[in-house]
Amino acid sequence: MRRFEDQVAIVTGAANGIGAATARRLAGEGAAVVVADMDAAGAAHVVETIREAGGLATFVPVDVTSRAGVEALLTAALAAYGRVDVLANIAGVAYDEPFLEITDEKWKRTLDINLTGVFLCSQVVARHMAAHKIAGRIVNMASTNGLVGEADLAHYNASKFGVVGLTMTMAIELAPLNIRVNSVCPGLIKTRLTQPALVDPRWVEGYLKKIPLNRFGEPEEVAAAVAYLASQDSGFITGHQLVIDGGQLTF
Repeated sequence: MRRFEDQVAIVTGAANGIGAATARRLAGEGAAVVVADMDAAGAAHVVETIREAGGLATFVPVDVTSRAGVEALLTAALAAYGRVDVLANIAGVAYDEPFLEITDEKWKRTLDINLTGVFLCSQVVARHMAAHKIAGRIVNMASTNGLVGEADLAHYNASKFGVVGLTMTMAIELAPLNIRVNSVCPGLIKTRLTQPALVDPRWVEGYLKKIPLNRFGEPEEVAAAVAYLASQDSGFITGHQLVIDGGQLTF
């Protein structure tokens, strides 16, 4: 039996990158997946590929920074599939700029999407899980930047440190309700967000020296970690930050 047979998963930020890979992975293991994103075209493509592979998926547009938008997402998910067992909070943004040049707008947007979005989606969905006594699983997108600092990413770092703290607190409070909460902490993964940096050969050569495995990660590798934390294979794990960085933090 596939690990997510007869289960329903919401994946935010699912139109591309790690979110899309996660949606495909969960659907491939039997979940009915709600592909949630602002990018309708990208999300529609993900839904199409899932259905072509024999899976179940539907697209729901969502602004994760809006409580009303997140509540509408849950309503749509319940209308489509009747319940929610898994929430993968993958939606996120990143801007590379020096601390002294960060604008109020960029700071707010980064924190709103990366941290407040996780809070809103988790609270709305966890309330549903608790009310219906669902043994739920929530997986949040943190980062190695939520464990160590890095120059020119103050707003991103702050948001991801916040996700780590939120994850641990949620894990403590939701454990009595049989809801597990963990986060994944990827290093540098080859996605649309990181693509601008990866076109510079000198930068790539220098960065790879920091990674023992001497390569960058793939979205599918993070998706596999999300699937593990969302499955019963990790049934005795909650409040954990799973690092997926090719060994970078060992230095």
